[in-house]
Amino acid sequence: MATKARTLTRQELEIMKVVWELQTATVRDVYEVLLRRRKIAYTTVMTMMNTLETKKYLKKRAQDRAYVYQATRPRSQVIKAMVREFVDRVFNGSAEPLLVQLIKDRRLSKKELEELARTIEEAE
Repeated sequence: MATKARTLTRQELEIMKVVWELQTATVRDVYEVLLRRRKIAYTTVMTMMNTLETKKYLKKRAQDRAYVYQATRPRSQVIKAMVREFVDRVFNGSAEPLLVQLIKDRRLSKKELEELARTIEEAE
C-alpha cells in the first residue's frame, strides 16, 4: 500500500496561505478571498478545509453560527516539510541538483543569487 503524502495539494496549500494571512478564518472568509482569484464553489472550500482539519493542519472552534479555523502549524514549518519531501522524492535527498536547475533555468535573480551565496558562506 502506498504511503500517504505528507505535503499539501496545490488547493490545500492555497487555502492554508489564506488562513495564514488572515490568522483566523471562516469558510466564507477563505471562499471570498479565493473567489477574487478564480471561480470556486463554496462547498469545495468547505470540503477542503474539513480535509485540512482531518489532516491536522487546521483546527476549528464554534463561534456564533460558524466555525472559525486557525492553522495548527506555522507556514515556515509546512514549507520546510514540503521542500524536504520534494528534494527527497525528486532529487534523492540532495538539494544541489535543485539549486543547479534553478540557476540554469534563470529562476534566481542576481539579488537572489547574492543572498544564496551569503547564506552558503554563513553555513560553512
